[in-house]
Amino acid sequence: MSPSDDKPVLPPAMTASDIAPAPPTHGPLGRLRNYFLTGLILVGPIYITVNLTWWLVNWVDGQMRPFIPISLRTETYLPFRVPGYGVIIALSALTLLGFLTANLVGRTLVEFGESLLNRMPIVRPIYKTMKQIFETLFSKSGGGFGKVALAEFPAGMWSVVFLASPPTPDVASRLPGQEFVSCFLPCTPNPTTGFFFYAPRNQVIELDITVEQAMTLIMSAGMAQPNAEAQKKLAALVENGRAKAATVAPPTAPVP
Repeated sequence: MSPSDDKPVLPPAMTASDIAPAPPTHGPLGRLRNYFLTGLILVGPIYITVNLTWWLVNWVDGQMRPFIPISLRTETYLPFRVPGYGVIIALSALTLLGFLTANLVGRTLVEFGESLLNRMPIVRPIYKTMKQIFETLFSKSGGGFGKVALAEFPAGMWSVVFLASPPTPDVASRLPGQEFVSCFLPCTPNPTTGFFFYAPRNQVIELDITVEQAMTLIMSAGMAQPNAEAQKKLAALVENGRAKAATVAPPTAPVP
């Protein structure tokens, strides 16, 4: 036996891959949880959308029911009520009313009715405000919420705002110097409430997202983010704000 045969045989050196922990594996409960969340994400939005649509149809049917004669109601001839019948009646009535208003006789009746409303002290401001809002929202030439932007409101914080119609000449002439835009800042999660203010145009950053995407962002409290391009603009805006704050910050006193 040679001397080399007496030496013990050592195991090969272990590498980092040999001592790395094995990747965790999901057990049956983990897989069931993932399946449940996948099904919830799939069914949840559909369920809420269907229920909201069903509620809206039933609400319109209930509002139109007193105006529909009993002889024209579906339950008179069928053993059940047909949902959506009131919606069809409402759409047809509104379309017919718009057609009749387009001629001379219809315009004369509308002007006569508006003249009566304008003579009522309490009803007049409510009617004029509602009419202006509806004309702005549904008119093709109206200046509704067409753009989404970022505005520094309150100071030091950036908020998502909707750009509305520009200020009237009377208001614009009293604003200091530069051009201003009308901004509406909706609240979360109810975007029907918020704040309205005028901001300088050069201090407002327009975003390449639609009003619908901005509404989703606000109602979800930031959980549903818009496209990546808007995120890049937001990040650049934050960096510019930090740089501006650093340049205007007063120097600190030296420590003795």
